[in-house]
Amino acid sequence: MENTTKLINCAWEDRSLLTNIDTIEAVEKVLSLLDAGKLRVANMVEEQWLINDWVKKAIILYFIIRKMETMEVGMFEFHDKIPLKHNYAKLDVRVVPNAIARYGSYLSPGVILMPSYINIGAYVGSGTMVDTWATVGSCAQIGKDVHLSGGVGIGGVLEPIQASPVIIEDNCFIGSRSIIVEGVHVGKEAVLGANVVITQTTRIIDVSGNEPIEFRGIVPARSVVIPGTTTKKFPAGEYQVPCALIIGTRKETTNKKTSLNDALRDYNVSV
Repeated sequence: MENTTKLINCAWEDRSLLTNIDTIEAVEKVLSLLDAGKLRVANMVEEQWLINDWVKKAIILYFIIRKMETMEVGMFEFHDKIPLKHNYAKLDVRVVPNAIARYGSYLSPGVILMPSYINIGAYVGSGTMVDTWATVGSCAQIGKDVHLSGGVGIGGVLEPIQASPVIIEDNCFIGSRSIIVEGVHVGKEAVLGANVVITQTTRIIDVSGNEPIEFRGIVPARSVVIPGTTTKKFPAGEYQVPCALIIGTRKETTNKKTSLNDALRDYNVSV
């Protein structure tokens, strides 16, 4: 991949190189590998997530070299630069009508897509359910056995190039209408109740102990999280602004699927 990486980085600095066949083939190779799950925008290396910014560059360059075209799927018509994924039976992916996944995203075997949307560069792990009207943004990384409930919005990020994508690790449950954006990282087995909104600036406050502990941009593994508010001073006075509250943790001793239900019951979390 060294030569491919070099071609992508050179074309990023000099867009005139996008007329060269070697550069075009390099961009298309990257997208093909993304689509097949053989390459990712971000991957875990020695317990740390590393961002492959040159892969994000390739995605943006792909938009530049592609031309608009009309695509017909049954009675539906689309006009876009990026083709749709296909061969779902071969991929062992269940896709309910009105679910859309773009070429360049990867869906692992066992993924279930209800009517939903998966954008280019995204990675969805095996056994994950993307429920009705949920969206997985560009380059987002979703682990295995995750449940994205109805209406969940997982933000995408292509630029700035160095920015981290949203990462949802294995066995997480994201409650209905929750929104996770701006490269927020949700640790393994976390449970988010309905309507939790987390950005990089959202205060994530652990209130389960005697003293509050605050996080930004990361939800610790096995946390049970609900929406909350906190007081903020403005020139016009003090007002309540949204925050996220960690009210407890999932028990390690329970089966993962059982502990999801237990966590929601124990803490009276809406889903």
